[in-house]
Amino acid sequence: MDGRDLVRSVSVVGSGRAARGLRTVRAAWRRRRIDAAGLPPRGPERARVPGQVLGVEPGPGGGLIRFSRSELRIVVAVNGAVFWGWDGAAAQPSYALAGSGPEPDPRAVLEPDKDGGWRVVAERVTVIVSRHGGVQVCTPGGVLLRKELPPRWWEPVGGGAARWMQRSEVAADARFFGLGGRASGPRLRDGGYRLWNTDPGRAFGPGDDPLYLTMPVLLVVADAGTHLVFHDTTWDGTVVLREGEEGAGSGHDRAGRCEVRMDGGPLRCWVMVGTPARVLHTWASLTGAPALPPAWALGHHHARWGFGSEQEVRRIVAGYQERGLPLDAVHLDIDHYDDHRVFTVDEERFPKLPVLAEELRRDGIRLVSIVDPAVRAEPGNAVFESGSAVDAFVRDAQGRAVRGVVWAGESVFPDFTDSRVRAWWGGLYEERLRQGFSGFWHDMNEPTSFGAFGEPTLPRSARHAVEGRGGDHREAHNVYALCMAQAAGEGLRALAPGERPFVFSRSGWAGLQRYGGSWSGDVATGWPGLRASLSLVLGLGLCGVPYSGPDVGGFDGSPTPELYLRWFQLGAYLPLFRTHASLRAGRREPWEFGAEVLEHARVALLDRRRLLPYFVTLAHLARRTGAPYVRPLWWGAPEDRALRDCEDAFLLGDGLLVAPVVDFGVDRRAVQLPRGHWYDTVTEKVYQGPARVHVDAPLSRIPVFARAGAVLPVRGADGGLELEVWAPARGRTGGGLVVPDAGDGWDEPEIERYVARRQGGRVVVAREREDGVTEPPYPVRVRGLG
Repeated sequence: MDGRDLVRSVSVVGSGRAARGLRTVRAAWRRRRIDAAGLPPRGPERARVPGQVLGVEPGPGGGLIRFSRSELRIVVAVNGAVFWGWDGAAAQPSYALAGSGPEPDPRAVLEPDKDGGWRVVAERVTVIVSRHGGVQVCTPGGVLLRKELPPRWWEPVGGGAARWMQRSEVAADARFFGLGGRASGPRLRDGGYRLWNTDPGRAFGPGDDPLYLTMPVLLVVADAGTHLVFHDTTWDGTVVLREGEEGAGSGHDRAGRCEVRMDGGPLRCWVMVGTPARVLHTWASLTGAPALPPAWALGHHHARWGFGSEQEVRRIVAGYQERGLPLDAVHLDIDHYDDHRVFTVDEERFPKLPVLAEELRRDGIRLVSIVDPAVRAEPGNAVFESGSAVDAFVRDAQGRAVRGVVWAGESVFPDFTDSRVRAWWGGLYEERLRQGFSGFWHDMNEPTSFGAFGEPTLPRSARHAVEGRGGDHREAHNVYALCMAQAAGEGLRALAPGERPFVFSRSGWAGLQRYGGSWSGDVATGWPGLRASLSLVLGLGLCGVPYSGPDVGGFDGSPTPELYLRWFQLGAYLPLFRTHASLRAGRREPWEFGAEVLEHARVALLDRRRLLPYFVTLAHLARRTGAPYVRPLWWGAPEDRALRDCEDAFLLGDGLLVAPVVDFGVDRRAVQLPRGHWYDTVTEKVYQGPARVHVDAPLSRIPVFARAGAVLPVRGADGGLELEVWAPARGRTGGGLVVPDAGDGWDEPEIERYVARRQGGRVVVAREREDGVTEPPYPVRVRGLG
């Protein structure tokens, strides 16, 4: 018995939280007992390295390189991505990859290299393998991007999962981004980052790590080029980063370093090189195109844990309507369930939920339901009974259903790594659709199980199907939420085939974008939480999840009017624009913060509504190219070091630059502009980049800039689509893309291309088609001519 855990048990039971406290103490000790009986003890280990190269076996796209103690499979795919797997590991099976993965590049050649090594030469990349198992990734011109040292394994003498470590070096000027949703980003500083999806159990800030959605996906940006590296194993692990240092011309640069340590799973890796746009496109081609949200999901959402009744929902909606504030969705939290049981409704507080949903839908407002994975384990609970009938729940090593404690009390957990269980769970959404819900947010799916001490999740020894291969929670934990999203996405497509599913999830893993997006989780109310919100959205976008957003105003506490407004203004330019708060937090409706805040929030809401066609276009482009809606300033110029270090502004698509206010009392701020001409969208004053400029940021707005020459689809005064064109600089042209969308359904609308050019004192806009140039079919409004 651990004395510290005993102390925690006593303190929880005696803390006044006894309603749930005793259950969480029991759950924590139960989890410990299950793992003590079900996990193999870790005894003596043998350390192993690859050894000396012995020979090769060429194959499509590369081949197999044999060493004295291991073998390395290396393949370059037709899309330019490089795969390698130690101990002969193949790219499949993989939870991250979509379909069967890319085809090998038949033009890639495996050939001898100097000093007894080998190399694979392809069009976009050269991979060099040393005779001791080091791997170098180079550009076709021979510029080194990444150097992997020979890996090391620690194998249990009696058998079992081997731990492994992989160390690598990158350029001294390189900057690190990604690893999923990180509050301290988007640029990842020196330190360790754990790869284990975790509910922190409280509102979080920039110093908290790990959080709900981690991924072994790292984007490295340097002068020499950009590359993405993905270690395809779902096990618990840690990434330790150290940025390099340049020797100020002395030739004594210190390389940047990355060390990956994993508790198990295959040592296999993907690397993609190129521009940021090319890298994310390749990543999307590997892991799947991002899901396309319905147009209403790109509007404004209002949520709260604690709406409590139909009357309260109607009161909030009426408040928006009476004040002329756009509203597109209302979210219902766990308090609308019947005693916290998933796929139920409290009919006393919501007696006519389908009628409410239909009334709201007539006003252009959709209802969104929370869905938790935990199922109350009690006879008579329909979901528990039907799940038990199909053997749907996670079991321990002795074959008993694993029980935990969540909001519903004693609960069991579906095994979403089983295709049978996913099909069963996906069918349960029929009840949600009958109640009138149009969208779904998945919560508590790390998965979370409350405990007075220890990890707030399932026992590591809990057994999972893992797609028929069999495994335990050490392997299944990080992909639990991804598989839950898959169950919902596939189920909803079958239940409502004419509508695009809208699903977003608190947790997930690489490939989550195939089924939906994410949100920040319980971000703390405060200026640090506001800054963390932007970090999370940028970081997730660079890992391939383009649709995300924070709880505007923070999850807990009561924001000041200034903090709420600045958060609201930021949220208006993020993909998921949602206010949300906890049961005990202050209100989040704009009119609760005074007349001045209300009017400024109205401006932000109306601008979001005006930009809705632009967001729809960005959603379609994300689906086709993998490019996130929200991009770091260095997206188009990764060689610009000043942009690489800028974390308090972002690009919205190619056309806009948004500079939110993320500090108290600021009414003027510095903005780092990329190359080109940029217009302040309010004053229409033009600035020349690259430059660091100081601009006004009054409480009424945050600075937003438009790129000279940008053609943006916006909503006109009559509600129709209009082209907003920002005058190109003299002697230059501009342009933009438009994807007209009916708002739902599965049609693939054509991407319309527009070009803008100056002719004397006028700006001429034309649509470029395969059969020539035509007039735009929409009204055109030119701005920036003075």
